[in-house]
Amino acid sequence: MKTGLQVRQLNKRFGGIVVSKDISLDLVPGDRKALIGPNGAGKTTFANLLTGVLRPSSGEILLDGKDLGGLSEAARVKAGIAKTFQITTLFRRMTLRENLRLPILERKGLATRFLVPANSFGDVEGEIDDLLEKFKLARLADTTIKELAYGQQRLAEMALTLALKPRILILDEPAAGVPASDNHLISEAIDRLPDDLAVLVIEHDMNLVFKIARSIVVLVNGEILMEGSPSEIASNQTVRDLYLGAHHE
Repeated sequence: MKTGLQVRQLNKRFGGIVVSKDISLDLVPGDRKALIGPNGAGKTTFANLLTGVLRPSSGEILLDGKDLGGLSEAARVKAGIAKTFQITTLFRRMTLRENLRLPILERKGLATRFLVPANSFGDVEGEIDDLLEKFKLARLADTTIKELAYGQQRLAEMALTLALKPRILILDEPAAGVPASDNHLISEAIDRLPDDLAVLVIEHDMNLVFKIARSIVVLVNGEILMEGSPSEIASNQTVRDLYLGAHHE
């Protein structure tokens, strides 16, 4: 049995409009794969199909050979598929530590223990400390989200998603809105992700893509044009003409 995520002949239609066409790809443990394409290529639709926000018109999404077709969005998170969002979904008036505590308590089945102080579980607090260290955010643990710089908020969101212990992590434009001077924080954080985690990065910033991706999938008009190594993608004239152009020289 194959491990990881397998997408097979995935199609999505809205009426007579085809937005995903015969998409097949694999995400195996340790993958660092990027999904690129021009605006309207269908990248967000594909991510929403993986996470259960949308249901495919046909095709399969398998995790370790098990069909995820009947699972809700929440059930897919529990199965191991987690996604960050272009707009941060953090609780802005809560501290970073408090934000990280919530998904860990939920994952451990402790979220409903209302009569027990939320910070009374030592293993939970230890896990929070580990995440803060991993993302170089320890000094900001007791800072409210609204006080963090935007780049720090994106790191906090990645930490929050990782707190769910996913096996498949979808990073939806992690550099969106982050100042160029802070882009290195994003790439460094991705470098520090667990080795056995499969990561799919949806991103417009080609400098970031070519820095972090080991393979790149090019999506055009809802279907895969090609998949290859960064050097293969960069040297492909069709890709350059359709999308890369001045993005990557």
